[in-house]
Order: sequence, then structure tokens, then C-alpha cells
Amino acid sequence: MRDEFRADLQIVSQLLVDMAEAVRAAMRQATRGLLTADRAAAETVIARDAEIDDLYRHVEERVCDLLARQAPVASDLRAMITALHVAADLERMGDLADHVAKTALRRHPSPAVPAELRPVFTDMAGIADRMAEKIGSVLAKPDADVAAELDRDDDAMDDLHKSLFGVLLGDDWPYGVETAIDATLLGRFYERFADHAVNAGEHVVYLITGSTSG
Repeated sequence: MRDEFRADLQIVSQLLVDMAEAVRAAMRQATRGLLTADRAAAETVIARDAEIDDLYRHVEERVCDLLARQAPVASDLRAMITALHVAADLERMGDLADHVAKTALRRHPSPAVPAELRPVFTDMAGIADRMAEKIGSVLAKPDADVAAELDRDDDAMDDLHKSLFGVLLGDDWPYGVETAIDATLLGRFYERFADHAVNAGEHVVYLITGSTSG
């Protein structure tokens, strides 16, 4: 029975790794669609969002089944709770990539981001990609130190988010209200993507240490 439980738990872990990889790929594709007006890339993100949702449902179903059949306690119960929380954060990260892709399509065939803002969004996308990579890494091989690095990455994302507002609120902004609204929402999507990555990392730290303190 114990071996069966461990095998089932490993399946849950692999589903989470698959989710993290899918989310990372989605935000990469969404960013390509956003910055280069790549319609195919944006459409791919939207079409594959359902795959991330399916993985989320599979995690929920597996965990609920394990809870019902095995009644885990202590560290095993902690693993189950962590899996549910992490899956929820990853699912939301996928949704945010979907939002970026839909913004890109709405503006197509023009790039959704004006030239002046592309360096900021390129940097934001780079941080988002790095954070998604770390989540996948710590899910495959739990490491509290790597998970804790996500806080520093998030600080860098927050700094870029603030710099974005500095441009949008400048007196010489030439692109009008609609483009400013798009850019504001896009900045929020990347910022929230990073926040959910931090949340997932904190859950991994909890799994490893049993502590919710920072």
C-alpha cells in the first residue's frame, strides 16, 4: 500500500512539473506574439490553455483520490496540500499568459507594445521565464534555496513594473489612452505571473521545511 501511495504521489509531482513547463512555454509564446505581432504564436497559447487546465484537473482528481483512499498524515498530507496550492498558482499563471496572447491578437497586425516599451516588456518577460524555469526545477527536485530566490526575482519584476508606469505617466507619452491601458494591463499580467510563481515557491519551501515563515 505504501509503495502504491509513493507511486501515485510521484505521478502528481510529474503532473506539476508538466504544468510548470507548459506555463513557461505559454508565456514565452505569448511574449513572442506580443512583441513581434506573431499571430500564430499568440493563437497557439490560447489553443493550448485548455491543456494546462486539464493538467490542473488531473492534479485535483489525483490528490482527492489519494486523500480519500490513503488518509495521509504529517509530511504526506503536507505534500498533498502543497500540490493543490501549487497547481492552482500554475493554472493562474497559464491564464495570465493567455491574457497576454489575447492582447497581442487584439492589436494584430500591429505590435501591441510600442517601441519605447519593448525593452521593459522584454526584461519583464525574461524575469517571468526565469521564474517559471525555477518553479519547474524545484518541483522536479525540491530545493528551498532555489525556491527562496523567487522573492528576489519578484523584486526585480516589481521594479520594472514601476518603471513602466513612469513611462506611461510621462508628459511626453504620444500613443493615447487605449495603448496606455493595454500597456498597464500587460504590465499587471507579468507582475501577477511573478507573484504566483513566488506563491508556488513558498509552498515548496513549506513542503520541505514545514514552516510558513519567510
